[in-house]
Amino acid sequence: MRGPDTNPDADELALRALVWTLAEPQRAGRLLDLTGLTPSDLKARAGSPAVLGAVLGFLEANEPDLVACADELGVRPETLVRAREALENK
Repeated sequence: MRGPDTNPDADELALRALVWTLAEPQRAGRLLDLTGLTPSDLKARAGSPAVLGAVLGFLEANEPDLVACADELGVRPETLVRAREALENK
C-alpha cells in the first residue's frame, strides 16, 4: 500500500505522466486522437501547462489508464487530478 503523497510539483508529475503515456504506442495514438495534439505540438510545447493539463485530462477520462499511471508514478490517482487542476489554473 502506498503512503500519503507529498505535494509533488504539478509540472514534473504531468511530464512524468506524459512519458508514461507515450511509452505505449496504442495509448500514445489515443492521446493524439482524443486531444487533437500532434507530435509537433508535443515536441514544441511539452512543458506548457495547456499540453500537460491535456495529458492529465486524457488520463483522467479513462480510469484504468489513470490508475495504472498513478501506480507507476507512485502517487494516488487523485494526485494526478489535482495536478491537472493546478495546471489549468496557471
